[in-house]
Amino acid sequence: MPSVVTAVDPADRIALLDAIAILAREAGEIILPYYRAEIDVIDKTDGSPVTAADRAADAHIVPVLKALTPDIPVVAEESVEAGDIPDVSGGRFWLVDPLDGTKEFINKRNDFTVNIGLIWDGVPVLGALHTPVDGMVWGGALGHGAWEETAEGVRTPISVRRPGPDGLTIVASRSHRNPELEAYIDTMTVKESVSRGSALKFCLVARGEADLYPRTGPTMEWDTAAGHAVLLAAGGSMTTFDGSPFDYAKPNFRNGHFIARGAV
Repeated sequence: MPSVVTAVDPADRIALLDAIAILAREAGEIILPYYRAEIDVIDKTDGSPVTAADRAADAHIVPVLKALTPDIPVVAEESVEAGDIPDVSGGRFWLVDPLDGTKEFINKRNDFTVNIGLIWDGVPVLGALHTPVDGMVWGGALGHGAWEETAEGVRTPISVRRPGPDGLTIVASRSHRNPELEAYIDTMTVKESVSRGSALKFCLVARGEADLYPRTGPTMEWDTAAGHAVLLAAGGSMTTFDGSPFDYAKPNFRNGHFIARGAV
C-alpha cells in the first residue's frame, strides 16, 4: 500500500487506485461469511435495510482510508447513518458504500458490490468496485484508463463501446424500475434491456457490454461515485436527465435522476 498521500495529483492516482482495489477486496472478504450465513436485517431510519455485513465492511474501510489520506474526509454510508458526517466543503472527499445492493445481498443474489470513489473538485477522479462472490474488481483513474481484474489477479483494460445500428443495450435497476424509467426507455431504439443490481451496472457500460444506464429511482452519492469514476476513466459520461453535469456534495448527499452513457 502506498505511503500517506496528502495531494492526489495524476502521478499518485495509479498507486492510490491499486490501494483502494486491495481495500475493496479486503472488505469483500469480511462480507462473504455474512452472505453465506443466515442474514439478520435491520431497518435504518430511512426505511432501507442494513445488515451486520454493511457495518463490518464500513468499520474496516473508513480507518484505512483515513490513514492513507489523512487530509481527505471520508463519507461512508453506515458512518453517516451513525452521525459521522464530515465537512466536505473543500471539494475533495471519499465516498464509500461498503455494501451496495443490500437487497441483492439479502436475497442471496450475486449483484452486490463494495464501492470506493474519490471526488476531487467535484469530479470522481478514481474509483474501485468489487463483487465479492465472483472476486471481480473494476477500477479506473481519470487520465489513466479503466480495467477489470479477476479473482486470480488478471487485469484487462476496458473501455466503452459505440452502439450498433440495431439499437441500444440498456441496463437498469432490478429493484427500482418504475413507470418513469419505462417511459424513458420506450423513447429509444432498444436492442436489449437488462436488469441488474447495485453499481455493477456502471461496470457493464464501462466494459462495453451495455450502452446506457438510466436511473430514475433514489440513489445516494456513495452509490454512484466509484462507478462514475470507472465509467469516466473508460471513456463514458454521466449527466442529469437535462444534460447538466452530475455534481457531488449535494444536500444530504442525495442524487437526482441520471443517465450513464458509453460512447453514445
